[in-house]
Amino acid sequence: MNTIKVVRTFLFLIILAIFSSCGSKKNGVVAHRGAWKTNKLPENSIAALRHAIDLKAAGSEFDVVMTADDSLVINHDPHYNKLIIEETNYVDLIKFRLSNGEKLPTLYEYIAEGKKNNKQTLLVCEIKPSGISKERGQKIARMAVEIVKKLKAEKITGYISFDYEILKQIRKVDSKATLQYLEGNKSPAEVKSDQITGIDYHYSVFKKHPEWIKEAKENHIILNAWTVNDPADMDWIIANNFDYITTNEPELLKERVKGRK
Repeated sequence: MNTIKVVRTFLFLIILAIFSSCGSKKNGVVAHRGAWKTNKLPENSIAALRHAIDLKAAGSEFDVVMTADDSLVINHDPHYNKLIIEETNYVDLIKFRLSNGEKLPTLYEYIAEGKKNNKQTLLVCEIKPSGISKERGQKIARMAVEIVKKLKAEKITGYISFDYEILKQIRKVDSKATLQYLEGNKSPAEVKSDQITGIDYHYSVFKKHPEWIKEAKENHIILNAWTVNDPADMDWIIANNFDYITTNEPELLKERVKGRK
């Protein structure tokens, strides 16, 4: 049993090292749903992803939902053009274009684009819980990992979710994946015990539990905060030296981080 524990600890440290090698720096800027706001791009569009990469953001976050015919698409809400995604086939969804003329991208297309001319931006893949069943949510997680592996994008892709069981499912199929929990109801020590590599909580959670900032650092748990758009909140997170800060204002946040160096 002790040998197993040592091996698990070793793998956990390897995961953190891989995550760091993908461009992790303190107060790294993560563009929420891509860098869309300044140029009025559609959220979660390939154009927004491309702009985040061009900005040299530390990460670009996006959301994955599964269609009725098991296609993984990039969209934040459970519905698209008034159609419930989980109840609609992909061919029917792509009849409706995004506001910039793009079609609704698949996860495969999104990851493939994210690999192009990208030396520093992590692809932060949020697996949305299924509205149909827990089992379906875990199926989405497994399929997402398969696509990332097929594209050989493991080293530049991390996973986040509000569903703890989804993260644990990913850990079962990928011992090296970087995982961050979003819900804000578990301490850094708790996530570490389940081999979850980071906590990515709303900034208000950290203001309520400032002791978790110290605990995360002591336990070598990745610290991320979302969605930080107000300059005062940005400055508070920067002063506390988080690993990552997720924002709808990546250009502004990059300037504030630069100004504190």
